[in-house]
Amino acid sequence: MDTRHALEQRIVKVLRHRVGKNERAAKPHDWYNAAVYALRDDVIDAWIASTTRTHDTKGKRVYYLSLEFLIGRLLRDAMSNLDLTGEMEEALASLGLDLAAVEELEPDAALGNGGLGRLAACFMESLASLDIPAYGYGIRYVNGMFRQRIDDGWQVELPETWLAHGNPWEFERPESAYPVGFGGEVVADGERATWNPAEVIEAVAVDTPVVGWRGKRVNTLRLWTANALDPIKLDEFNAGDHLGALAGQLRADTLVRVLYPADGSPAGQELRLRQEFFFSSASIQDIVRRHAQYHGDVRTLPDKAAIQLNDTHPSVAVAELMRLLIDEHAIPFAEAWDITKRTISYTNHTLLPEALESWPHALFERLLPRHMQIVYAINAVVLREAREAGLTPEAISSISLIDEHGERRVRMANLAFAGSHSINGVAALHTELMKQTVFADLHSLYPDRINNKTNGVTPRRWLQQCNPRLTGLIREAIGDGFLDDAEQLEALADHADDAAFGERIDAVKRANKVDLAQHLTDLTGVQLDPDAMFDVQVKRIHEYKRQLLNLLETVALYDQIRSHPERDWAPRVKIFGGKAASSYHNAKLIIKLANDVARRVNGDPAVGDLLKVVFVPNYNVSLAERIIPAADLSEQISTAGMEASGTGNMKFALNGALTIGTLDGANIEILERVGADNMFIFGLTAEEVSAKRNAGYDPRSVIEGSSELAQAVHSIASGVFSPDDPSRFADWMGGLMSSDWFMLAADFDAYAAAQRSVDDRWRDRRAWRESAIRNIANVGWFSSDRTISEYAREIWNVA
Repeated sequence: MDTRHALEQRIVKVLRHRVGKNERAAKPHDWYNAAVYALRDDVIDAWIASTTRTHDTKGKRVYYLSLEFLIGRLLRDAMSNLDLTGEMEEALASLGLDLAAVEELEPDAALGNGGLGRLAACFMESLASLDIPAYGYGIRYVNGMFRQRIDDGWQVELPETWLAHGNPWEFERPESAYPVGFGGEVVADGERATWNPAEVIEAVAVDTPVVGWRGKRVNTLRLWTANALDPIKLDEFNAGDHLGALAGQLRADTLVRVLYPADGSPAGQELRLRQEFFFSSASIQDIVRRHAQYHGDVRTLPDKAAIQLNDTHPSVAVAELMRLLIDEHAIPFAEAWDITKRTISYTNHTLLPEALESWPHALFERLLPRHMQIVYAINAVVLREAREAGLTPEAISSISLIDEHGERRVRMANLAFAGSHSINGVAALHTELMKQTVFADLHSLYPDRINNKTNGVTPRRWLQQCNPRLTGLIREAIGDGFLDDAEQLEALADHADDAAFGERIDAVKRANKVDLAQHLTDLTGVQLDPDAMFDVQVKRIHEYKRQLLNLLETVALYDQIRSHPERDWAPRVKIFGGKAASSYHNAKLIIKLANDVARRVNGDPAVGDLLKVVFVPNYNVSLAERIIPAADLSEQISTAGMEASGTGNMKFALNGALTIGTLDGANIEILERVGADNMFIFGLTAEEVSAKRNAGYDPRSVIEGSSELAQAVHSIASGVFSPDDPSRFADWMGGLMSSDWFMLAADFDAYAAAQRSVDDRWRDRRAWRESAIRNIANVGWFSSDRTISEYAREIWNVA
């Protein structure tokens, strides 16, 4: 029996016996579930085999703790990595179903927001592809970040109901449940102590398999859900207090409802800290339990477990591991501290002070009294080492885990740094700036800990799966070697000067643009010309990412097109997408301005198809998989020194988009590989940004000295794009005149000039195609396989 027919029979059998429907009664989601369950059988076999192999060899495991995992849809990923896409397509076709339509039924898992979560997902896939035993640990959010709707140009936040039809990929593990405590009191007994929490919530594991390339390993993404120990208090229920009787379960549910709850209120801050401790504690308990079960003595933990903290969110894991070693396993403090540091490592993702989390001392001590004691004990060790090293009082104050300036706060980044043997940045510039800025004093105390691991993206999802047309063309040109080793894309450079090959590359890009144009028309109603340049900026909305700089230049370009219709303008489609944090006012204004500009520009017959502007609602992984293969120009224009790395820049270049960007994050390393002739770099460097701020930069004089910028700012401020509310953006633009921390005005003229260079290259079609090919050929190094290999070799010490 051929595999297609066998898979078809399995799908029908699953539909009947697991979904409970026959072919006539089945609805589309029933068929989707049946397809997943049928494929899942193969995944489970490989999953069990992988776990068994690790147990038998007593291999070292990597444990990756992250508050976000933006995993996207899993069906296509699993089919591709198991090489079953063709069989599934034929099996479904024989049942009268279209695979693409079935894939569309899978919701994006609402487990992340932006680059941090997508990086974690890429890393999990690469860990499995490189045959490294690993667990990812996070929270199983019921509603995740939020679903973004645009009403009259404004962002509206709605619950993301990704679990409405269940999730056939997950396996609840009620046997893997751990108590997580909050509050209460501590009873001392020498170095050891007994913590009697006032509240205990049960963390229950829900596992999702992560399939590696060619199915060589299936690892586990373990997400925690929360239950009250007493989900209903029957005495209160029977007394008539029906809501009060369920209060405990409601309190547990709040932990796993929403990613990044607004923290503008004390209650919001408390919920965030509770979430972070909840998943960190459950994960550390699970890791220690597994080690004790399979390896015995917890003193050997560093030999069998490598715990990676993805940003500061899981930093409290340092104190929790210390608590378990000291209080539960009777290990002396000094030895426990040595074990902890040798086991844990920490990835820093930001230089923004507000993102280096700290918690009010009173809140931390009230919620986690035992951990507060441990933090003080760790701090005593660190400060003693700092004094012995001869650091200044100012440096010692900076190193302290407790910030004594103003309201006393617990510094989580310092805790993570002190408790780790390795602290890595995620791009070369970012790592150097870590040493010079936020961790300068800790680096002087521990000079061997900071290292760089430039981020990467999985080429399976971000080339092979999302861009099959381009993948097929590359295979024709250079063979299949790049499928297993992305750096073999370098062979494509030999074809950059081949005009015929360049035309085929162009044809692939245009076909992707036709598909995207139709999809965006269906979403937004805007008609797009696939022969125009698709100029794309899709990412989290934040002032440092400078979507506003892009919009100011868009407004200036709009004015120039209207004023000079005789010029040979390169037609452009400006595509924006991304979510603003719920409480981030200026980010929400950026979204509103983008939509106001789009409404005005798209409705002006004077510009016609020379300029269109689209804001894509609810940007997510699945939309990225459509947009990135169709992009011509990739906007990576953050204020220099503020973007840690970026991974969108890598994905766009891998799919043949040219980058316009600053010397920031991984743009610098992309430039080194792609070459200045194949990118458009502009603007101040990180050093120049710092110098300009220190010299008393005056944005008003810069704006008034740039006619295009002044016209754009005035147009926005005076209500040209907001006739329904002429003063909507007035204060915002006025503020830009007096304070321009993100250097929009300082970089505007250079950015506008770079955009005109983009136009010139676009009109020279052969030159554009050559640059596109050289981008694809030279960014294979930015594979997450390379990144994970470096982590494994230089931090985790795993084969």
